[in-house]
This record gives sequence, structure tokens and C-alpha cells, in this order.
Amino acid sequence: MKRTFLAGLGLAAAALVALGLPAISQTGPAPALPIVSDNERAITDYSKWSDAALNAELERRAVIERKALMPMRDGVHLSTDIFRPKDVTGPVPTIFVRTPYNMNTLSGRSLRETVEGIDRGYAVIYQNERGRYFSEGEFEILGYPRSDGYDALTWIADQPWSNKKVGTLGCSSTAEWQLQLAATNHPAHAAMVPMASGAGIGRVGEFHEQGNWYRGGVPRTLFSIWLYGVDNPMRAQIPEGLDPEMRQYLSAYSDLNPKKPEVTWAKQVWHLPYAEMLSSLGEPPGTNEKLIARAGPDDPEWFKGGLYHDNENWGVPALWYNSWYDVSIGPNMALYNHATKAGVDAETRDNQYAIVGPTVHCAYGALGPNFRSGDRELGDASLNVMGDVWAFFGRFLKSDAEAFQARPKIRYFQMGANEWRTADQWPPKQAEAVKLYLRSGGKANSMFGDGKLSFSAPTGNEPADTYVYDPRTPVQTIGGGDCCNGGVVVPGAFDQRPVEVRHDVLVYTSDPLTQPIAIAGFVDAILHVSSDARDTDFAVKLVDVAPDGTAYIIDDTILRARFREGYDREVFMEKGKTYKLDFTPMTTANTFLPGHRIRVEITSSSFPKYARNLNTGGRNEFEKDGVIATNQVKHTRSQPSYIVLPIIR
Repeated sequence: MKRTFLAGLGLAAAALVALGLPAISQTGPAPALPIVSDNERAITDYSKWSDAALNAELERRAVIERKALMPMRDGVHLSTDIFRPKDVTGPVPTIFVRTPYNMNTLSGRSLRETVEGIDRGYAVIYQNERGRYFSEGEFEILGYPRSDGYDALTWIADQPWSNKKVGTLGCSSTAEWQLQLAATNHPAHAAMVPMASGAGIGRVGEFHEQGNWYRGGVPRTLFSIWLYGVDNPMRAQIPEGLDPEMRQYLSAYSDLNPKKPEVTWAKQVWHLPYAEMLSSLGEPPGTNEKLIARAGPDDPEWFKGGLYHDNENWGVPALWYNSWYDVSIGPNMALYNHATKAGVDAETRDNQYAIVGPTVHCAYGALGPNFRSGDRELGDASLNVMGDVWAFFGRFLKSDAEAFQARPKIRYFQMGANEWRTADQWPPKQAEAVKLYLRSGGKANSMFGDGKLSFSAPTGNEPADTYVYDPRTPVQTIGGGDCCNGGVVVPGAFDQRPVEVRHDVLVYTSDPLTQPIAIAGFVDAILHVSSDARDTDFAVKLVDVAPDGTAYIIDDTILRARFREGYDREVFMEKGKTYKLDFTPMTTANTFLPGHRIRVEITSSSFPKYARNLNTGGRNEFEKDGVIATNQVKHTRSQPSYIVLPIIR
């Protein structure tokens, strides 16, 4: 799997010289002693320790170097905090955390995990991406994984205290950069634990989301809101050339963390043109404007940055953490599948593991007894997250073969049944694709209409269902998978009845089930539609309806009609013509219990999760005025509309 350091430190040092990467500090070569496995050392439970106690323990147990400047190949220096165990005499493995977020003062989970790492004999390194806080250079989303990430691993591997094995760890932005780094197959990158890493995925399989910027070609509002807090085109910086002591001194009273004016995002998200959401606040032009200016999901610029695409190899064993109500569960599971096939060798392909919980973005610590998602009680979802992480690192960073063995490839939480299940692949091999057809007498509007969801296909020409979509009054997003959006959408399994009463929402519901129906995998949706607009959106939602009528969202998807033939072209609609739409699949694991009903909703908006289609056929991001669209969903024998459930028999 890994290219070998042919001459140990000698080759690594030569590589650093070639890249212009002098070591930050040297303490003299350490003797090559066996690394102690976690089973052979006494491990302390730090879960109840206060931050003050953890900081005191860290000072006592670790050699600490703060605000060190790690040089990159182009001369830019990245601010790096290094913690090494005092009580280990031989070379040690390293846990590497690289982030765009404020790491000036460790607290909470990050502090606890650092102390746990030191206790287990790891060096733990935190580094800010270029252009963030005390790091030099210009900010770019994901922070140049192929160059800066690669150079950082090379520097770590060259240190005399390093055993040349590095594991990367993090959630969200701290995980997303790891994906493209894995494509470089760096010889020191021995293992990775990416949690909620979907925004690092550009294109994988059917998903062309370009880092969650789109879904089905529809822009998501979360990134503009996120960039307001992260992108600082005119950021304050300390002078270059300061010695480490002065940098540490300055960091004691200034963390270079800008305090921007508070924004009421629930109001600002309505601003049109969409491209001016931030500039209308007075923000200088920055990353948001650059990304919005791109021509669409297939713009060549998306393939030049730090996003991982499925034309690349995969070089690292990985323990993936994902969530059913995260912003990009579909791409995450598709990338897991890709890594099992695109691995550079059998060791890489065979050592991809995934854990999928019922929580939201990066909230794995919330999993436990009496777990609740939104309005839904999901029982005992307990999971020993860091126990699995340390076991995984023990196997691949310490070569402890017994640390992480006989584990299922996939552990996933089956909602409804409310239990953890296992599988060797995704979808599970027992999954059987079964169609459920949309049926009605032409009046499926709202939950009070005549829409039915049936295992039987239409046998004749049932009348189409018609609704009017006005972008001035879009259908509200309630729950589902989302994150990082200034609070305009609260993710989770929330009741959908407040939107199901609307006449512009088509609702199709099965009869009450007499037997449980368990699904696990990708849920496809096929619609035959027409519109009097040149372009419009169609949104699909899968819902579990309890006997008391509560309608829990399971997942949703959306498609901008102009991209129905591919994201590399725009083909507009003609009035009176019918078009087949094949949606990016939904992804879930849910058991519809006896007495429950399966429901599908169809409409043309889910705002503010997705930016509104103004129905003009133009560049919606730069338009202020929209038009009303009258849309139809067909369900006849020759033009059926249906979803495909991966039913576990």
C-alpha cells in the first residue's frame, strides 16, 4: 500500500531538502523501541475530567511546542501546535489534525482527545490551514491537500521522534481535506478517520455536488452562510518573521479570531439576487463570489481545487463516520464504495470501514440511550466512538494486529427498528430493489388529496397531478439532512405535516402496513413531469408516517430540470412536453413498522435549504425577479412515476 522510505530518515531528509522543508526542531535520534499497545498500558478514563484538569495533565505528560511554523514548498509557513508524550522513549506514531477553525486554545472534546492520545503514546499535532489565524498565506477551501497536506506529512515523518506513521483525524472541514490527501498515497499516511466529510467530495458516481455546493444542480444556501464566518479576504495578520517565543506570547492574548457583525440569516437568506447575499451585507468580494460565478456543477474550476473526484485513486485505510441526517450522506456512502474499489492495493481496498448513526452533522457524541432525532424517538443508539477510533489507529499506526479485528465493514443504525446492524457492503447484499408507484385521480395536492403510493403500476392513463410553484412563496424546509446554515434549518427527523397541508405539495401515501418493511441503501426516484416554464425544480421527499399521523422525514432529493440530461449541459423545457427525471438517490436505513405508512412528497422547492429556482431559465443566482410555474407529475402506464426502495427481505 505505502511506498517505502528506502533509507529511513536519510531519504525523508533528502525529500525535505528537495522541497525546501527544513525541520522545525530536532531533539536527536531516539532509539527504535517497540511501541506499546493499548492493551499493555493503563489507559485513564478522561471523560469526566474538567478542562482545567485536562490542561494540567497535558502540561505534565507532554512536550509542548506551540505556534511553530511548518514550512511548505512555496515558502509559506503554517502555524502548528505539537504535543509529544514525555514518557515514551522510542519513535511514536502521530495523530494529525488540520483545520480552518480556531485552535488557539484547546477545550472540550479536542482537549480530551489530545490527552487521550498522549496517554496512548501518540504525538498529537494541530495545524491551521494557510490563510487562517496564525498561518501564513491565502485561504482556500480545504487548504491545498495535495501540496500543504503532503508536505506536512513529509515533515512529520522526518522527525526523529516519529515512527513514520501518521493518522489523520477530524470532523467536517477537519475531515474533508483528508480525502484528496488520500489520493496522493503519501508513504507516511497510514490511516485516516474522516467524520462527516461530504463537503470534500467533488464528484462521485451519480453525485455531482462539488463539495455540497449543489444537490441535483440546485445550489445549497449553507455554503454562503458558512463562508461569512470562515472567509476573511481582508483578515488581520501578525508580522512575518517573529520568533516562536513572540508568536506564543501574542497568541496568549490574541487569537486573531474576527468578530463579524451578527446576521439574522432567517431574513438575509431571502435576499435576491442570491449572488449578493454576502456582498449586500458589506462583505468584500471573496470565495463566495468566486464559487457562485462558476457556470454549474461541471465547471472545470471545480476540478482544480482540493475536492476529491472519482477519477482518482485511493491510498489509505479509513474508518468513516457518517450520519443519516447529515448534509451529504449519499455522497459519503458512494465514496465509501468507491474507496473499496479504487484502493491502490488489496490492503487499502479491504480496510475500509464505515459507521453510520442516526444523528446530525458531527454530533456523534450525542449518541446514547434514549436518543431523539427531531420529533422522533430512536431508542438506544449508544456508540463508543473514540473507542473504535483508538482501536483503528492502534492497528494501523502501532501495527497492533489485535487492536481492530473481526469488525464488520459497515455498522449502521436501522431507524424504526432502533438497533445497530451490520453489513459487508452498501447497500447490504440482501437489499432487493422494489418499486412503489405514484397513483391518484389527479388530485394528490396536500395530505388531504387522493394521492396513493402503491406496489402496483398504473394500468391506464391516470390524470396528471398539477400544482403551481411561486418562488415568492416557496415550500419551507423542515428538518432532514443539513448543517452549518446559521440556524435557518434545524436538521433531524421532524414532522412534515406543516408543509403537507399546502396545495403546492403533492402527497402520495401507502395503505397502513401489515408487516414491517425494512429498507437500507440508496432510494431512487423517477418522475415524468411537464411545466409551462423553461426551467424549474422538482423535489422528492421520503416520509415515515406513524399511526398517529406524525410524518417523519427520512431523506429528500431535488433536481433542476435543465440538468436532467447531465450536468455538463443545460437543456430547457418546452410547454406541453413530458420529460423523464432521474434523481440523485436518497440514502437511508429505516424500518416502516406495522401500522405505519410510506409517504412520498413532490413539490418544486425546499427553502431555505436550497436556493429557489426563479423559473426563468436564466442564471438564477444573478436574477432578482422570477415567474410562476405550473408543473405536472404524470403517472400513466407508459409514463410512470415511482420510487425504488432497497427492501431487506
